[in-house]
Amino acid sequence: MTRVLSGVALGAAALALIWFLDSIALLGVALAVCALAFHEYERIVDRIGAKVPYWTALVATLLACAMVPFEWLDIASVLGASLLLVALNVLASDRTGPPVLADTAAAMLAPVYIGLPLGSLVGVHAMGGKEAVLLLIATVAMSDTAQYYSGRAFGRRPLAPIRSPKKTQEGAIGGFIVAPLFLAAAGTYFMPAYEWWWYASLGLCLVVAGIIGDLFESMLKRAADMKDSSALIPGHGGVLDRIDALLFAAPVFYFFLRAV
Repeated sequence: MTRVLSGVALGAAALALIWFLDSIALLGVALAVCALAFHEYERIVDRIGAKVPYWTALVATLLACAMVPFEWLDIASVLGASLLLVALNVLASDRTGPPVLADTAAAMLAPVYIGLPLGSLVGVHAMGGKEAVLLLIATVAMSDTAQYYSGRAFGRRPLAPIRSPKKTQEGAIGGFIVAPLFLAAAGTYFMPAYEWWWYASLGLCLVVAGIIGDLFESMLKRAADMKDSSALIPGHGGVLDRIDALLFAAPVFYFFLRAV
């Protein structure tokens, strides 16, 4: 019951924020989520053995999130400056040898893994409006749901036994069927600017990205010997546990809107 109630409350809050806030205000929410997700990420990599320079990497991650939606700054310049700051911070530490490279790599992964995707989510809102964001989130949710029930009903062969033993190939097929059909139907109704085959193709890409995002976070948690990224959301784990698929799917939708 706790999981259901917290899930309903979380979904209602997300829907209200997306529906009523403009893109600038939504960016503020994304930055707050970004900070929470980074804190969980820092705990995970610390358990693995890497030491992220907390404040420098956090600032770099927040900057990456803030500059994506409205193209205020060139992405290459921001990531280059972030690399320089993080590298100087790591070099100033008392750690030597191979751990220094691991520390730098873990720190630089944060802006790409967390900052850019959450910024892309706001970018989808800025370019496509609230309907586009809701379509993105609903498609990822439909994919996850279809994979879960297809896997329970027909699952026999593991999809990635080392990374996530519970995921099956049959479950993935369910996602590849349901999500493109849903986005093709809902997309042409709520955003008729594109033909249905554009949305169907985008749906396939979102399923792939979502599965990779799910497996990537599972890989990090297994390496850290953690079940959940945190206990922030009752019954659901942490922020990263809730947005793992969305972190990889949001940039796909964002670049679709920019390119098409």
